Order: sequence, then C-alpha cells, then structure tokens
Amino acid sequence: MQRIDEIVIDYQGARRTIELFIGDLSAIPAQEAVDLLLVSAFPNDYTPTRTSLIGALDRRGVSVAKLARDKAVDLRNLTGCWLSKEIAQAGQGFRWIACFEPLRRGNPPEVVGDIFRSIIAFTTDGPPIRQVAMPLVAAGDQHNPKEVMLEAILDAAVNWVSIGLPVDRIKIVFADPADAPSLKDIFARAKSKLPGPAVPVANPWRFDLFISYSHEDKGEVDLLVKTIRERRPTSRIFLDRMELKLGAAWQQHLFEAIEASRKVVTVFSPPYLGSKVCLEEYNIGHFRHRDSQEGVLRPVYLRSASLPTYMKLIQFVDAREGDPAKLSKAAEEIASDL
Repeated sequence: MQRIDEIVIDYQGARRTIELFIGDLSAIPAQEAVDLLLVSAFPNDYTPTRTSLIGALDRRGVSVAKLARDKAVDLRNLTGCWLSKEIAQAGQGFRWIACFEPLRRGNPPEVVGDIFRSIIAFTTDGPPIRQVAMPLVAAGDQHNPKEVMLEAILDAAVNWVSIGLPVDRIKIVFADPADAPSLKDIFARAKSKLPGPAVPVANPWRFDLFISYSHEDKGEVDLLVKTIRERRPTSRIFLDRMELKLGAAWQQHLFEAIEASRKVVTVFSPPYLGSKVCLEEYNIGHFRHRDSQEGVLRPVYLRSASLPTYMKLIQFVDAREGDPAKLSKAAEEIASDL
C-alpha cells in the first residue's frame, strides 16, 4: 500500500492521523499493519464476489462467512455491525475484522455515521483497537460514488478523533489508480478545513443539564425534569429533541448543544437504543465524560433493555420500570449533583 496524504490531529498532546492510501486492503503489509479491518456486506450475505473486499479476503484464505458463525461481539441490532474473534492466521495485516451489514442502508452520510457508532463501541469496550483500516465503504457492490463516501468518512473521522475517539490511526484505502486525482483533491480540501485549537472559555455552560431521551419516554422524562426543577428551581435544562441531519456524517448541532451543557442525562430504554440520534448524543457525552475530572454523564436506566457493555461502564441510576418513586430518587441525585 502507498500512502498519499495524511491529516494530523493533536488530541491532548497525542498525535493521531487520518491517512489516505492506494492499495489492496486484503494484503496489508507488515509495516502498515492495523488492529481492525472494516468490511461491509449485505445482511447475512458474505458471498466472495470478484469486486468486493470480502471476495479478495476469501481468495487469501480469510472467510468472513466463517468468522460470522462465531462472532466476538454482535451489535447488528444497535449499529449494524459485528466484531470477529481475533484472527490467528499468520501473515495478515490485521487482528480483527468488523463487518458492517445493517438491515437498512441510508444515504452515504447515514452509512458512515452508523459505521463510526460501531467503531466507538468496539474501541470503548473490547480488544485493544488503536489502528483501523477501511475501504471506501458502500462504494463497491453498493455503488455509491467514491468521492461522496470519502467526503462523508473524512467529515466523521476528523470530528470524532478531535473529541476523543481512542484511535491513533485511521487508514482509508482505495484500489483503482484512476480514482487518485479526484480522491486526492477531496482529501486535500478536507485537510485545509481543519479547525484551529479550541479557545478556553471561563464559563462555557449555557445549560446545567442536557436531557438525552427517546420521544416514546416523554411522560416519564417530563416527570423526571419536573422533579429536578422542584429540587433546583434555577436549573437550566436543555430538553428539546434534535433530529439528525441526514446530509451529514457528523452532527455538529448535537455536539454544540452537549458541549454547552455541564451534565448530560441519558435515559436508557429500548426506544433509546433504537434511536440513532440518542446513540449519537450518548457517544458525544461519553467522550466528554471520559475527559472530565468531575464526570459529565448521568445515565438513568428507565426500562429494561439489552445495554451494550460500553454503556454499562458508567454507573447508572436504576429507575426501572419507570417507577415514579425511583424516578423521584433519580431526580434528587441529579439535582444534588448540580
């Protein structure tokens, strides 16, 4: 593989890179070896076609279909992705494969948003994944324009790495030399738009609380907020539901609102886990929480749901199953934390 260009991001003194390569992802050389290789597939279809990365891997002795029969982590119901067990085969330039195969594929930015939600889950709780390689996902057998996919990947990668995605290198790889001029130009434009260093603000909080919840839980959330306001009448609470912008792989409007809030209350329930906007809010809050000395996230477990492990790492207040007394106790704990 040949590196064409790179974007360097300084995250709290650590050098992190997003790199553009031309080459064969099924034959990553030892000097460019990564922890995780991302592939994409149609649901439960790992047919090794002539033009797909899955096909190229199969011809080199790595069967994605076989790996799929014994997954290490299965988040297809949450982010459309699963993680293989460690691949012991010698000579491979990767240790794990993540396969993205959602039941429904949205437009290119939606696809990329789902992929990064998967990477966040796998790198937050799981094997030590610090380097990731990916093709121009959904540009092969799914026939999305390569230029559009690269723009979406760069939008998401630059912003997630800038706020704390724990990955040191992201390698984006294309195979056809004929695509080099247009893809190099897109990469250079993204590089030229890198944001400057953040300027510290004495008191950045416009809100005390950002409430991340599903509309289906509005009744219980209204009760929670009402009780918090009774305990803390002066509390400033951001409660509006925001919608994902389908034309963006990175949700700047969510980031800005959460960044302006001192604490983030996440209300877990089955509808919460089924909402892309809720997952985006949780992930942004999670990175802020990890980098904060006093903590940012205050999860409330409203209704029993199959929480992914990385959501269990932060202590939640148990209010199952929407019990008013438990909700009142949760509100008191949150209010006392302000």
